[in-house]
Amino acid sequence: MREKNPRDNVLVPIEKQVWPLSENDYWSTPFAKMLLHHLELFSGASVLDIASGHGTPAFHIAEQVGPNGQVLGLDLHPGQVLRCKTAQGPHLPWLSFAQADMRALPQDLGPFDRITGNIAFMFFRPNRFEALKQLTGFLKPGGQIVLTFPALGTFDSIWQRVDREMAARGLEKEQATLAEYIAERPSANEVRQWLTDLKMDRVEVDLWPLEIESGPGRAFLEHPLLRGGFLDDAYECFDNQTLANEVMDAVADDLKSFTPLLAQRCAFSAWRPEK
Repeated sequence: MREKNPRDNVLVPIEKQVWPLSENDYWSTPFAKMLLHHLELFSGASVLDIASGHGTPAFHIAEQVGPNGQVLGLDLHPGQVLRCKTAQGPHLPWLSFAQADMRALPQDLGPFDRITGNIAFMFFRPNRFEALKQLTGFLKPGGQIVLTFPALGTFDSIWQRVDREMAARGLEKEQATLAEYIAERPSANEVRQWLTDLKMDRVEVDLWPLEIESGPGRAFLEHPLLRGGFLDDAYECFDNQTLANEVMDAVADDLKSFTPLLAQRCAFSAWRPEK
């Protein structure tokens, strides 16, 4: 008899889904689709979703595992937890949300069949390997972890243009700080090595590009994704914020020279050995 595949006894067909991924979220949803591409769910699974944010893809996963399953979404920010609980209301009672720092989780939290995290791994700083090691310890033997994050190489064209502007103005200190920010971002190769060092099975690490649209000038500088998640790093390279504004205004007005704006979506999947 063929060994049963967990994929065989899920999933809710797209046309019947009450909690599909949002088609209006141009950042979280593309990463979540990559996560779900790797994730092997089954009815009744227990799932830990870290850095759950506004619930993408925790709500969708909860619908898939069904009432015999359990999904716990954790986020550091109480506002995100409250937003998810409000959106949930009385629905999906096997799904819960709580506030917690994923780098220091209580030891009695698990174990879980699956651990997920959408755009989560970048927040494991400063010691990502130790945080990942702790997290895999909450997996049941034979359990799977799937995390996504924007990898090293994300928006390289922006950083190269900022670096050129700094160089043209002789801002060597600011250039060095920018280089440190960029180098701190995790790469796909680093993650692969860490999972190998942790002796995880069936390691997969994929990169998929994602283009982000923006207009020049203020549209670029105030882009809700670029400013909050990335451009702030460039501003933080400066002690003089007036100078920072001058440099970044010049960069923003030259958008055509460094488009397209490409993020590198990274997803990694690994399995805890059975023994």
